[in-house]
Formats: sequence, C-alpha cells, structure tokens
Amino acid sequence: MPIAHLYILEGRDAEKKERLIAEVSEAIHRAIDAPMESVRVLIIEMPKEHFGIAGQSAKKRGR
Repeated sequence: MPIAHLYILEGRDAEKKERLIAEVSEAIHRAIDAPMESVRVLIIEMPKEHFGIAGQSAKKRGR
C-alpha cells in the first residue's frame, strides 16, 4: 500500500486539497501500477510561521 505524505502551507481551500489528493493518487497509480484502492494520501498543513525559507518564516516572507 503506497502512502504519500504531503506537507503544505495552510490556507488552501477544500477543493484544491481534493484535487491534490486525486492527482497524486493518479500519479502513484500510473507510476508503479498500484491499484487505486490501495493508494493513501496524507496532507499535513503547516502554519506559515512553522516553515522556513532562506532563514525566515514563510509568513514573514509573505508566502
């Protein structure tokens, strides 16, 4: 059973996360011939102040 862990910054709406789950699942299915029913996708949303880019938080950088 393939499991994809996706870390994204918070703030995306439910529709975008649904599309992300669908497209990642399809990519895994195609790439390794895994049955779609066995594919799992976990989205972990991080607060922008918990993600650093070039020494600053994403929040401070306006991301």
